[in-house]
Order: sequence, then structure tokens, then C-alpha cells
Amino acid sequence: MAHPDPEEQEEPLDPAMERIRRKMVLLQLVSGGILFVCFMAVLAAVVYKVSQGPEEASVASSGFAVPSDQPLTSSVDLPAGFEIQSVSISGSQLLFYGRVAGAQKALVYDLSLGRMVADVAVGTAP
Repeated sequence: MAHPDPEEQEEPLDPAMERIRRKMVLLQLVSGGILFVCFMAVLAAVVYKVSQGPEEASVASSGFAVPSDQPLTSSVDLPAGFEIQSVSISGSQLLFYGRVAGAQKALVYDLSLGRMVADVAVGTAP
């Protein structure tokens, strides 16, 4: 015995349900189109960013730039007898924390200016 095709067995929808079905299909097509356009925009932005090579590495908000083809060369003159305990960097500033003549000190050197910008004596409050 042959089975009839399921599409032939379906009853046609009433006009109200048919309008709702068509609206849902249209909504699905519009949403899919918007999603496709957004995906293409993100893809284009990624391709643009990747194609733009790094011209020069710069430190944010300091106006300090390091050429991409050579390292920055600088020298720091620390006080005589300064024993470095730690060094930190933030932007274009280096913080040298250490001890000189038994006293704790924090020295801040600015790479963009090429000089010491702060000499802080560190101690405890009485």
C-alpha cells in the first residue's frame, strides 16, 4: 500500500493564520538580513585592522612614542649608593624603589623627558 505525500494531506490554513505565517517569514528574513549585514561590518573592521601594520608603538595618553624599527636608548643616573629593591613602569615613567644610606626612597624617571621627575622619601608615620 502506498503512503500519500504528507504535503497533500495538510489542510490549507485559514486566511488569518496565513497572514501571520507570512509576517513571521518576513520578520525572519529581515532579521537574518540585518544579522548578515552586521556580521559583514565586523568582518570588514577586523580585516581593516589586520591589514594596517603597526607603524609605531606608542604609550597611551603620554604623547610618548617608541620607533618600531629601533629600541629607545636612555640612561638613568641614580644617587650614589642607591640599592634597587624593585622597578616598575607605567606609561613613560619608571619607578625605582630602593634604599640609600639606610633610608627608603622612591625615584620616578620619565623616559619622554629624559630626567628624574620625583624623589620621594618613604618612611613610617610616628
